Amino acid sequence: MLLRETFRTGESSGDTRTIDLEGQESSPPLTRAELVWRHDNVCAIVEGGVAPLTFTDKPERNCYVTVTSANADYTEYRGDTVTSDWKVQATRLGSDSEVDLQSRLTGVVRANDFSLTGERWHAPPIGHYGYYTGSTNATTMTRTGADGAITIYRSVPADVSPRWGCAPTNYLNGRARITSGGVELCGTDQNLSPAGWALTNGLVNVTPGASGTLDVQAYTGSAWHSKEWNISVAGSASSITGWDGATLLRNDCEHVILRLTKSLSPGRVTLDLALRRGSRFVEGYLQTGTSATLAAYRSTSEASTSGTGYVTASGNDADGNRYAIGSARTFTVHANGGVQKASVTSLDFWIGVAAGGGTAISGDAATDLRNQYVAAMPEAVYAVRR
Repeated sequence: MLLRETFRTGESSGDTRTIDLEGQESSPPLTRAELVWRHDNVCAIVEGGVAPLTFTDKPERNCYVTVTSANADYTEYRGDTVTSDWKVQATRLGSDSEVDLQSRLTGVVRANDFSLTGERWHAPPIGHYGYYTGSTNATTMTRTGADGAITIYRSVPADVSPRWGCAPTNYLNGRARITSGGVELCGTDQNLSPAGWALTNGLVNVTPGASGTLDVQAYTGSAWHSKEWNISVAGSASSITGWDGATLLRNDCEHVILRLTKSLSPGRVTLDLALRRGSRFVEGYLQTGTSATLAAYRSTSEASTSGTGYVTASGNDADGNRYAIGSARTFTVHANGGVQKASVTSLDFWIGVAAGGGTAISGDAATDLRNQYVAAMPEAVYAVRR
């Protein structure tokens, strides 16, 4: 979130060290849309999480903070100007020379019907340093996306919360994020249109489809490559072509979750889409109130080969990649290439790409993506004294 830097930054010490910021955004010189975006993002700040605070003119004040309160007064002088007077109060956690960031990877592997233990993995921001997992080191791989090269840590030891350093100016690099109308949203308390949104992490980009329900794009070979997918609660009979509502459930740098809602006659269907920092796939959870044939499949038929818990293209596409899709639960392979299940009220799935196709590097093959989906851990980031 970008705000106009003011001359003064108030700081105080005691049991905790606080930082008080305040300022005014106005239109003009901003456009009305830019002012509304800044105002809404201030009001949507999620309190309690770790956030980087960076300055253009006062870079020595750069640090990590926890926001304790945020408010903004919206004033319109009809026919003249619009202003937003904002205030943010935060607790200073420390600079990157004072604190490590700790990723608490909690929970258990995803319940599955294939007796899979999966692979614990983790992706800190681009530009982090000093990744530490105790006496047992994780292995690494590199994925290059639109944001640059990001390091993926594989086989992260169980019952370990990795610690790592990162300059506040690097913390946003490679983040998962959501945009609406091309504008990035902060926090979850946002007025989000069910059309015109996009989920991205620099490796995967998900938008409403033009010919299918979803357009899932993969960044490989220095370019985005698109494949359309249908989502259906009626098998192959019909797919969802538009949504009636969109809600943000989580919006953090490491993990974004979007819920889409579609009316039925009667009832409703919801689709939760989740994207993690560093992931090659988007996660989906489709739900209805009454049992039906739920499916996620290629909108244009593409030959497939199935393995335990996943389906992948039989051969490389023109971009040298192979689509991959799977579920933690038993399913029937869809004829177009995909997964479906009859007489159920929910279907979990993931959609991604085996970058490099038949010669994908270790970590990017379809079986690797399946294992990473099964053992994707919930992540919460904390600042701890180094």
